[in-house]
Amino acid sequence: MPSWSQILDEIRQFIRDNPDQRNSAHDEIRQKYLHDLHRETGRNVIAYYSGWLPKPGISSLEINDEDKTGFMSAVYGLDRSIGLDLILHTPGGNITATQSIVHYLHQMFGNDVRAIVPQLAMSAGTMIACSCKSILMGLHSNLGPIDPHLRDIPAAGVIKEFNRASRAIRRNPANALVWQSIIGQYRPTFLSQCENAVRLSNDFVREQLTNVMFAGTPNASEKASDITRKLSDYSGNKSHSRHIEVEECEEMGLVIERLEENPALQETVLSVHHSFTITLSNTPAFKVIENHNGAAFVKQQVVLQQPGNPAQ
Repeated sequence: MPSWSQILDEIRQFIRDNPDQRNSAHDEIRQKYLHDLHRETGRNVIAYYSGWLPKPGISSLEINDEDKTGFMSAVYGLDRSIGLDLILHTPGGNITATQSIVHYLHQMFGNDVRAIVPQLAMSAGTMIACSCKSILMGLHSNLGPIDPHLRDIPAAGVIKEFNRASRAIRRNPANALVWQSIIGQYRPTFLSQCENAVRLSNDFVREQLTNVMFAGTPNASEKASDITRKLSDYSGNKSHSRHIEVEECEEMGLVIERLEENPALQETVLSVHHSFTITLSNTPAFKVIENHNGAAFVKQQVVLQQPGNPAQ
């Protein structure tokens, strides 16, 4: 398996050998490894990559409705009878956009969708993974809690805070003065919005686990409810950014396929991962949705030329 640095060297060598194609070097190497993965599995491959790690602060890094366009482009022309392997590397994002993307992929491929997590599929990325029939993970892979955030505030934390305040005030009305400054920061409808967000997220994951990952298995609903409770446990998980290791994913009952059990597949997956992370680190691209045939939806930073500094 080529390492991150070896793939970077491969890109540099491509540029030396093909100086007139230097602008497409990252694309050529990335697509080569995507096609290798398709040959390895015999399945369609779509990679969904966000550059939130090397490029924090850019808008649209998270899952949003615009991504549906990218998935539509990636699905177009594929043989839907051979299923889909969906590679996920994302911090998460909008719940309703996530639901829409999942619904679309199920319309295209039925339940024959596997998630591949080479490194991180957090929050709504975990929700997408839970909507698949299985999740391919290695010792280097992590999922994350699914508790939703509104205005960067944990919805479950707001609910917990309101409940705590209510109990304290019932015990002693004088406590209202203490809690007023805390609770007063939230607008009147915010609590119900938080409750709805938690319910929406949990119901979606529970439904997907029941109808896809555990379809046809005994006690599917009970398994799904237990996993959803663990993934959404605000107090237990302590942090929305907590990295859930593959062993814990197995223990909670998710259907996990270990990449280490198939070394050839693991090598190919990690080569794809390295080629995408190099693209996101070394080019203006900050989000890429791409299939094994090379159809790609790429979002790039716009670099404005400074006055007095003409382009070279």
